[in-house]
Amino acid sequence: MFGLAQLYQLRGRVGRSKTRAYAIFTLPANKPVTPQAEKRLKVLQSLDTLGAGFQLASHDLDIRGAGNLLGDEQSGHVREVGYELYQQMVQDAVERLKAGVDEPAQEMWSPSIALGAPVTIPESYVPDLPTRLNLYRRLSALEQDDDIEMMGAEIIDRFGPPPREVNLLMQLVTIKALCRRANVEKLDAGAKGVTLAFRDNSFANPTGLVRWVTAQGALAKVRPDMRVVVIRDFDELPERLAGTLAIMREVAKIAVGKG
Repeated sequence: MFGLAQLYQLRGRVGRSKTRAYAIFTLPANKPVTPQAEKRLKVLQSLDTLGAGFQLASHDLDIRGAGNLLGDEQSGHVREVGYELYQQMVQDAVERLKAGVDEPAQEMWSPSIALGAPVTIPESYVPDLPTRLNLYRRLSALEQDDDIEMMGAEIIDRFGPPPREVNLLMQLVTIKALCRRANVEKLDAGAKGVTLAFRDNSFANPTGLVRWVTAQGALAKVRPDMRVVVIRDFDELPERLAGTLAIMREVAKIAVGKG
């Protein structure tokens, strides 16, 4: 019922002033605990020192996965690239402004992607938490297919053959890069299909997009709010990612006038 941050806040509300107090969390006797819930409780037990907030945020991000890192719940440059890199980005931006150089606005936005399920790097594959978080940050910044492929090869070289979760994560990274190319600001993928919202309701090749939507027949439509809905059956996360990737490849191809 509770997330890691909520449990941490609840525990922090006892033991005020000079009075010693205890926070006792109980579990239903006849209800099994999910693996994620058990992991949250173990992390909570390990965070018993002052200033543990950053560690908590790191563990929370790791548990909830990269799907959230790249989606609505982890939107914004600070959470996406990390605090140190964000500081460097701000410093670079200030220096550019002082020099009279304006950075193009399109370089500052990042698409949000909601998949309905987290995509994570398993702890069994990369045991070290800072290393996993660094991989998440690096993956979130990739834009070109060659760079994504090279990153995938590096991961295999460092950690061995990847499990299914990592393969799904690489698909997610590719989807994000395709969203940027197609000016897709928000992508929602669920069991019944995909919804695309374009940044500023703008698309580079609207005629080509309308032609593609029309060719899909009853399986695609443009809503009054200018969002494109593509109807598919995606019951499982792997087919949802694979199907979304195929759709975004088509839309990105249309955006550059090749579809």
